[in-house]
Formats: sequence, structure tokens, C-alpha cells
Amino acid sequence: MKSVLKFFAAGPDAPRITDVAEVDRLFHLHRRNIIFILVLGYGLGYVCRLAFNVVKKPIMDAGIFTPEEAGFIGSMLLYGYAAGKFSNGFLADYSNVKRFLAAGILVSALLNFGMSLSTVVGLSAALWVLNGWFQGFGAPAAVVAMAHWFSNSERGRYYGIWSTAHAIGEGLTYLGIAFLIAAPPKGLGLDWQWGFWTPATICIIAALLLYRLLQDRPQTLGLPSVSEWKNEGSAGMRAGTFDAARIWKDQLRVLAIPSIWVIALASSSMYVTRYAINSWGNVYLQEIRGFDLFDANLFIFLNTAAGILGCVAFGYMSDKWFNARRPPANLIFALIELVPLIVIFYGPNNSIVLASALVVYGFGLSGLLASLGGLFAIDIAPKRVAGAAMGFIGIFSYFGAGMQDYISGKLIYDSEIRVVFAIGENSPTVYFYDYTTPIIFWVGASAVSMLLAASLWRAKARD
Repeated sequence: MKSVLKFFAAGPDAPRITDVAEVDRLFHLHRRNIIFILVLGYGLGYVCRLAFNVVKKPIMDAGIFTPEEAGFIGSMLLYGYAAGKFSNGFLADYSNVKRFLAAGILVSALLNFGMSLSTVVGLSAALWVLNGWFQGFGAPAAVVAMAHWFSNSERGRYYGIWSTAHAIGEGLTYLGIAFLIAAPPKGLGLDWQWGFWTPATICIIAALLLYRLLQDRPQTLGLPSVSEWKNEGSAGMRAGTFDAARIWKDQLRVLAIPSIWVIALASSSMYVTRYAINSWGNVYLQEIRGFDLFDANLFIFLNTAAGILGCVAFGYMSDKWFNARRPPANLIFALIELVPLIVIFYGPNNSIVLASALVVYGFGLSGLLASLGGLFAIDIAPKRVAGAAMGFIGIFSYFGAGMQDYISGKLIYDSEIRVVFAIGENSPTVYFYDYTTPIIFWVGASAVSMLLAASLWRAKARD
């Protein structure tokens, strides 16, 4: 155990490099590499989190799991992720982030291989809750890396760029994995197990890339802190020394900041809607709107692709237009997200209208995801404990997402209408579901999130 802890511990400070030109060169080199590998590695690692969502419909159609059982299994990942993001958020502040992040994604890959072998509810739920916990290594470690390598005045832009990673992962999952599973001519028609095998292989590659290219704190390379290099922040932040006792005290301070609690509740409500679309959107489009599996996942991909622009736009807008203030941008993006939701669920059954609404929704949601999902809290919390702030927001966010998945599955299952076609002795049964109640639940959650975030209009960032 001591060897394991030593392997994951933050590295010691190296002798300081005194050549100013060399310091500048190394900062520019590593910052470019770090933001690139964080986006690519975290994005590729994301597919191991979403695999079950794509194969949910084929698994239900095969009679392996009912909608209620599928919702239960899906919620287990979110509960595991909530606990993992919280606990690992605190651990990430003390860790060597390259090893921490790579290890989490590698174990997630192994658990996806395990899911391909299971048709038992209890075993699948156990594997998926563990997958959620190890996926919880990712965001806190990435945020700690950004806090170490990017300063306050530029963090919104870089956080926005990093937040595109989830859109990359969702795009690969909802388009690429769906293509493998969908029936010809729009897909390859492979067995549902390929929906786990392929993400697992991708995540192994992602773990190797992260271990090779990500870096620990600048001080472990003989560089000053980024605050000192940028000449920003307080004297304590510019010093950038690693003090475990001070980190623990600052982590406890996070729990005593009222604004952090409000952000956590706003994020939790926003995640209800986000994961409703991720988990049930493709099923809704197939059962209510009449699309096949590939087209339904293509529509979900459109909202994901738009999210890439949304993340970047939010970071740039909040940094440049509002002087790194998040609340005005939060309100704008909340309205951009809420209006198309109403069109998606209550508008006409027209492909162009639905596609346009999903694009606008994805743009607005991803901006909120960047802010309420972590950036806003990191602004308010002490910067040396960015992982703890991210973890605290995460446990609320994914508890809300997990409750959504189970509640949505339960509401859909309770609306079940069974129609038996009297063709012969073994007459097939067709299942129809009413989405009226879950839709009210999903849209209402977005409205609540917008109001909670707006209540923090005067919240200010700190060093």
C-alpha cells in the first residue's frame, strides 16, 4: 500500500531553472501539450462512461433487461461517479495527476470488458458502479492540472477548451459506437457486446497517451508556479509551494462557502436534464418520434457536436465580455438551453426542426456544463484545492443525474402499454411508453438550475 500511495503522490520540487528564456520555453511547450492531451485523453476516456446508453435499447429489445432494470444499472454508474468525483477530488489535490488520471481510465476499460460478459442485473450494476467510481478520477485530476498550469485570467478560456472533451467522447459514442450496433444499411449490425469492447480498447489507448504526455506540477520540472510566471494572484499563490497541511485546511474551507452549495444544487438540476437527454434521448427519438437506432443517435450527436462550440464560446465570453464573471454568461446560456428543450419535446415531428433544436440545446447546455460543472466553483474556491471544489460539485451533480436515470426509467416503465398481436400461439408483444411525465421532470429541472445560478449574480472570484 505504501508503494501504491508513493506511486500516485505528487512529485517533489526539482531545482529551480534560473534561465528565464528556458522557463518561458518550457511553459509554452508543456501548456500546449497539456491542454491537447487533456482534451484528447479525457474525451477518449469518456466513451467508457457512455457505452451502456447506446446499447440500452438493443439490450431491452433482446429481453435481457427491462426499462426499469436498465435505468437502475445506468443510475449505478452515476452514483459511483458522484462518490468517485467527490473522494477523488480531494485526493487529486495531493496526487501526481498524470498517473492518477491514466490509472482511472485504464481500470474503466477493464470494467467495460466485464460488462460485455454480464446479463445479470446485480453483476452489471456492480460493474457499472465501479466504472463510475474510476471514471471519477478524470475531471478532478484534469482540473487540478489546469489550476497548476493556467492562471486565473485565462482559466475560463482553457477550461472551455477542455470542456469540449466530453463532446468528443459523446460524439464518438453516439455516432461511432451506434454505427457498430445499428442494423444495416446504416450500421454494421454487430452484437451489443461490441458496444463495450470498442470503448474499452479506446480507453486503453487513452490511458497510455495520458501517461506519456501529461505532466505533474510545474515545480516538479524546476519551473515556478504559473501565478509567479504570469505575475498574478496573491503572494501565497505566486509562491506555489506544496503544503499538505495547508491543502487540507483549504479543502475544509470549501465546504463552508455558501455560494459553493448553491452552485452544487444548480449543477445537480442541470445534470438531471443533461443525463436525461444522454440516457433516454435516443430511446425517446426511437419510440416517440419514430427514428431508427442510428438516426436517433445521429440526432444526439448533433447536440454533442454543437457543445464543442458552446464550451469554447462560454469560456471566451465570460473571460472577455464579462471580465471573468460567470453569472451573466450563465443566464444567457441557460435561456439558450431551455427554449429548444421545449421545441424538442413539444414541437412538430420534423427532422429539420428537431435537428436545429438539438444543436441550439447542445450549445447552451455545454456552456452551462463548463461553468456550473466546475469553473464557477473553482473561481470561488481557493485555487490550491481545485480538485476538492470540483469533487464537491461533482457529488451533487451526479447524484442528481443518478436519481434522474432511475426516476426516469421508473416513470417510463409505469406508463407501459402492452399490445399483443394475436397471430399464433407465441404472439409477439409490443411495448408502448408515455413520456409526458418524465418530460415535465426534465424541462423543470433546467428551469430550477437557471434560477439557482441567477441567485449568485454578485458572487466574485478569489485567489
